[in-house]
Amino acid sequence: MAYYIKTVDSTWLKQRIPGFIICILFAFSILFTRLFYLQIIEGKEYRRLSANNCIRLRYINAQRGLIFDRNSNLLVDNRPSFDLSIVLKDVKNLEETIEHLSLKLGISQSVLYKKIGKGKEQVSYKPILLKRDIGRDVLAVIKANKHVFSGLKINIRPLRHYINKQSAAHLLGYLGEIDLKELNSGKFPDSKIGDLIGKFGVEKSYEKYLKGIRGGQQVEVNASGQVVRVLKKVYAYPGHNVFLTIDADLQQQAEKLLVGKAGCIAAMDPSTGEVLALASSPAYDQNDFVVGMSHKQWDLLVSNPGRPMENKVIQAEYPPASTYKIVTAIAGLEENVIDTKTTVYCPGHYRCGDRTFRCWKRGGHGKVNIVQALSESCDVFFYQLGQKLGSERIARYSRLCGFGEITGIDLANEAKGLVPDPQWKKSRFGVSWQIGETLSIAIGQGYNLVTPIQLLVLTAAVGNGGVRYKPVIIRSIVSAEGKKIKGYSRPEPLGRLPVSKETIDIIRKGLWSVVNTRKGTGKIARIKNIFVSGKTGTAQVVSRKKNEGDPTASHLKSHAWFISYAPDVNPVISVVVIIEHGEHGSRAAAPLARDLMNSYLKKKGILGEKSEKK
Repeated sequence: MAYYIKTVDSTWLKQRIPGFIICILFAFSILFTRLFYLQIIEGKEYRRLSANNCIRLRYINAQRGLIFDRNSNLLVDNRPSFDLSIVLKDVKNLEETIEHLSLKLGISQSVLYKKIGKGKEQVSYKPILLKRDIGRDVLAVIKANKHVFSGLKINIRPLRHYINKQSAAHLLGYLGEIDLKELNSGKFPDSKIGDLIGKFGVEKSYEKYLKGIRGGQQVEVNASGQVVRVLKKVYAYPGHNVFLTIDADLQQQAEKLLVGKAGCIAAMDPSTGEVLALASSPAYDQNDFVVGMSHKQWDLLVSNPGRPMENKVIQAEYPPASTYKIVTAIAGLEENVIDTKTTVYCPGHYRCGDRTFRCWKRGGHGKVNIVQALSESCDVFFYQLGQKLGSERIARYSRLCGFGEITGIDLANEAKGLVPDPQWKKSRFGVSWQIGETLSIAIGQGYNLVTPIQLLVLTAAVGNGGVRYKPVIIRSIVSAEGKKIKGYSRPEPLGRLPVSKETIDIIRKGLWSVVNTRKGTGKIARIKNIFVSGKTGTAQVVSRKKNEGDPTASHLKSHAWFISYAPDVNPVISVVVIIEHGEHGSRAAAPLARDLMNSYLKKKGILGEKSEKK
């Protein structure tokens, strides 16, 4: 019996041993296959991941390029910013540290604990940011009381600094944190969440030149993530320096002239298109965007009825008023509808159909020709001229003079304005054009809309003899080593005004008469020993009848225009001024242009004998 049992066990084992062996071999084959896959096929990737467990890359931010004016005066630089963080592992007494910090920083303990609470998701040796840009006074206190403020860490980083608060804010622009849409657009290579990029103005338009190239450190860390040693360091490369065309002194004077007013002033060199000043009022302090703005500050900014976030020089659209009579005059002369001998009698009103169109001078101007009509801004003369020309011819010349399209200045969000015609009105409102609308268009009212920069380009073109130049704001871009990267020494013509030499001479004579004759509407803009040429304009916000119902309502008052250039021969400066709700260009805008031109001409050493009388 025992023998039988032994024989059965032996047989049973012999039968099952191969199965065990097969199972073991199968298990080892699976293990071998997995090891082969991990070490051979995926070995490269896992070696990379393994290296990342002990090697870290720390970024070094590049210094952003500096911005200067045309005379190398520094406008924008970078200052050191001290960011305060806390390393919980190194804190001896958290409650005591937070209590002292709350007093020094002016931040409630609850806010500090909230920041720490969010940071506790990180490991204890990693710094938790408590406050950006703490200032040197707070820094000194923390350094002097290390025994109290244990575990605090100061990180130094470059921060944008706009030297003259609010000066040239709409030209220079500001920085802001990059958002996900911008990050995913592909327009900002080598950028990451938390980076500051140009959001407006020159800072935005020339971001790729100003930002520089980021550097970094390759460091070895232990299992806890603490740095053991620096393996490699790549230094950051600073951004290029940008030299603007503006004159800082002229810019600041333009801004002073606008204090307490809503509007803008811009100046240009008529022979090159270089922008000498670009001031929009009210303005804002760009530094507020860099250090961080509270919700209250932002709400006050965007709700301000003066629209401080708008660059009025290129974005605001206004009826051009009587400044537009230059275009109507060009069209009339070039189409041979009028000449210098053509006269019109102005009794102070003009009847067209069943409507009476009034001249700004109730008693009328009497008998006037084209030069006198420009000089005295006679509405009746241009009503009749507009009626003879028709809306379509006026619109065609308006476009040829640069209206209805952007000038191409290197600033974002430039508006195009509006050149109305019968086709536009039919498409926009579904109704036909009326003859009365042609009369309104002829004197720059009605649906007409222009930007100040468009009027500045036209004014400069009249001053230089007919060439429209693209407004440029950059003279040169230079690397940190002094190598010139990009220059704008050559003017960039946009085209010529649609005028003959005879026509431009007549227009120039009319603009000269505006300032230099007894009846000229802009005589307040005269400068001693210099002939100034210009044109006033009063752009109605609402109809005269509505305005007469409440003459004290400031928001219903007309906008005041003045465009000019000086000297009248070979001008070196052209200026456009608009004061919102300033009522009369002759009183509200012309004196500002005069003061600005006068100071610039003195600086250029041009004030001397008057040019030959016209």
